[in-house]
This record gives sequence, C-alpha cells and structure tokens, in this order.
Amino acid sequence: MTGLINRRQALMAAGSLCCTLMLLSHSQAAETPNKKVLKAGAATSNITPPLGEAIVGGFAPFPSENVHDELHARCLVLDNGETKIAFVICDNLGITEDVYDAARAFIKAETDLPPENILMAATHTHSATRASSPKYREFLSRRIADCVRRALEKVEPAQIGWGGVDEPSEVFNRRWHTTNPDFCKNPFGGVDQVRMNPPRGNAALVKPAGPIDPEISFISVQSLDGRPLALLANYSLHYVGGVKKGEISADYFGIFSEKIGTLIGASPEEGSFVGMLSNGTSGDINNINFSQPGKRAAAYEKMTQVADLVARRVAEAYKNIKYQTWVPLGSANAELTLQVRKPDAAMQAYFKKVLAQPEDAPQHHRYERNYAARVQTLLEGPDEVTVKLQALKIGDLTVAAIPFETFCEIGLEIKEKSPFKDAFTIELANGYYGYLPTPAQHKLGGYETWMGTNLVQLDASDKILTVLFELMGELNSGK
Repeated sequence: MTGLINRRQALMAAGSLCCTLMLLSHSQAAETPNKKVLKAGAATSNITPPLGEAIVGGFAPFPSENVHDELHARCLVLDNGETKIAFVICDNLGITEDVYDAARAFIKAETDLPPENILMAATHTHSATRASSPKYREFLSRRIADCVRRALEKVEPAQIGWGGVDEPSEVFNRRWHTTNPDFCKNPFGGVDQVRMNPPRGNAALVKPAGPIDPEISFISVQSLDGRPLALLANYSLHYVGGVKKGEISADYFGIFSEKIGTLIGASPEEGSFVGMLSNGTSGDINNINFSQPGKRAAAYEKMTQVADLVARRVAEAYKNIKYQTWVPLGSANAELTLQVRKPDAAMQAYFKKVLAQPEDAPQHHRYERNYAARVQTLLEGPDEVTVKLQALKIGDLTVAAIPFETFCEIGLEIKEKSPFKDAFTIELANGYYGYLPTPAQHKLGGYETWMGTNLVQLDASDKILTVLFELMGELNSGK
C-alpha cells in the first residue's frame, strides 16, 4: 500500500512539474515578440563610370582611359524596430545634391526606408569622374538606390558597437605660415598669410596654420553569433593620391574597405561583409609632411601603405569593442540658407584687366584666369544656396553630416561640444558646396578660402555648427 501511495505522489509531482514547465514555456514565448531586436544589413553596388568621362579633382580635368580598381557605393542599414537609418558611402570626389535627391526618390518609391534617414556621402577620391555628367548621373543615382535595396534585403538580427583609435602619423595640416611672401600670392592680386601645399622641407616654413584630428572612428556590426557584417570607419584625411594619369581609382578608401574584413575575421567565402571608409573633416588635411623633404613613391604605393596602417589600427581597436543587441536610433535634418559670395567692384575690375592681357603676359598668380572664370560664375549665379544638414543617432553616438570640404577644427569642435558621449563627422554628405573654413581661417587666406573655392558667406561654419548642435540636442532629448 505504501508503494502505491509513493508512486501516486511521484506521478502527481511529475504532472505538476510538467504543468509548470508548460506555463513557463508559454510565458517566455509570449515575451519573445515584445523583445527589442536590432537588425542590420550591408551591401555594395558597382558605380564605376564609363571610360572617357572626365576625371576631376584638379584645375584641368582629363578623360579616363583605364580602371585601376572599381568604384563602389557601400551601404549599411540599421533597423531597431522603431526607426530605420542608413549610411551610403560612394567612391567619388563629391556628389551634388540633385544626384542624391534622385536616388532618394527611387528609395522612397521602392522601399519603406525613409529617405530623409539616409546619410549619403562621397569619399573624395581624386581619381573619379564628375557625378553630375549627363552620361553618369542617372546611372549613379540608380546604383545608389540599388545599394540601399540590396542592404535592406540582407537585414538580420545583429549587435553593434563603436570606438576609435588615434593614428597621427598619416595626417598633416597642409596650410602653413611662411616667411616667403612669394609663396603666399593669391589669384586676386594680393598676398595671403598662409600657403596651401608649400614646397616641402623649405626653410621659409614656420608652422602649420591649424590642427589635425588623429582619430579613426568606427562602427562595427556583427551577427548575434559574432560574424562580422559591416564596419564603417571615418578618418580625417583628404585623400592620398599617387595614381597613374587617366586611371580611375577609389584611392585608399577603397583599399581599406577591401582589407579590413580579412583583418577582423570576416569570411571571404560568405561574401557578406562590407567594409566602408568615410572622409572626416579634412578640408585642410592631407598625407604630406611638409616639414620634411619628399620621397618619391611608385603609383598606388603610398595609398596602399596608408590603407594598410589605418586598417591594422582599426583591427587592433576592434578587439575591445563592447556590443549591444539593441540601441535607440534617430535622424534629424534641417535646411540652412547661406549667402553666396560675390565679387565687389574692385575685384571685377581686377579680373577684367587680367583677361584683357595676352595669355603669355607675366602673371601675379598662375591660376588668376581660372579664378576670373569662377568669380564670374558666382557673380552671375544665385545670391543664396540652401544646404542640407543632418545628424544621426546610434545609442550614445552621433554622426554629423556636412556637405562641404570641412576644416579639421570644425570636426574637433563637434567632438568636444556634442551632447552625446561619442561623435564624429562625415563631410561631403548630402551635397557638395566647396570648402568650409572657419572665420579665423578666412582671415589667413589661402587656397581653401579663395572666392570660387569657397562659395558661401565667411561665417557659414558658425551657422552650420549652431544648427548641428540643435539637431543633436533634439536627438539627445529623445533618449
């Protein structure tokens, strides 16, 4: 009898345990749909232009004759279930707003990703062709949109982290104070206080006219099991160059994008990882140490060295990233109207005199005829321009977008004063409107400040910073 009772009690206990497990399982299943999940997807699209299109970046464009390495648009999409944002980084010198707007129109018609939540930017390779040319612009906008669509198709549950590492050895301020006034002549008949790209190792060089930003910032995205999906880096280095004339190349931006995956353990067989390198605030920064005499390098040698180093430094810092399986996302946008610079009567008279002289007449500056044409274009053009400004939010990181070749100290100020714990800036984003010096740098003169190189009012950087900090404040208040 006792054995029967014990068996009966055991059966009752087992039944009770089974019921408890079923209830627990049901409770967990009910909670799963409500759990916040971050998803991410990344993809590329080939945007190599047809041969014959003009390679731009210098004062005299020339036709492309060969493709050394293909150009790409690279996209990263993030979706936290509440908000979708995206980055698209394109191998190009600078893409005008109308090309981006055409891509956004495709995206709006074909996806559920709000086009205003996408940061689109050019890397600033000087070995690409004009984005707005009649043969290229429609193809480029279409491929940018296709890149976004492909990234959306690849979204999967993901985890995200970000960080940064300093590498000062590859960035130098290219604007120098000098004791030789001949170095500082400008195309307007005057003499500046500083010179862009002065003779290397010259005894007349005194000191750089501004700072550098040595930080390589980056965002890393992995699958939940740790498989690398994408890495978006940002470095304030204008470009490297050293290509053969007539050859199309993505410069060190493209080399980095190809190398970083292998260094962080992305599987080449899967082919799903996307590396990306955006341009930070590098309007006055390049890869040349002007305090030392130069050394000649073979074509593509220097850009490969720089890309290798930057990729290795990111791979080292990558090991220390802490990942989150969900973060708040956000996008804030604004338009800012700026006055276009116009030549006064004295400048118009000066260039009229320049153009009246024979082309072989002695010149005050070798580019004075180029700037005569640029200034005339500004005189005949609109009095104002409206630019797009944007800030994206990823947890306690914010990414600012500025449609100019932006001076380094502007990016440093954003990092210092942003209400977010971390920040960096992508320049040449959502448009292309020339250089953006600070008011203090305008007073020093130099190539980047010249009317025709710089297009907008002298205090434009102050106005842009005011708007960007307002956008960041808006995003930060929505935590």
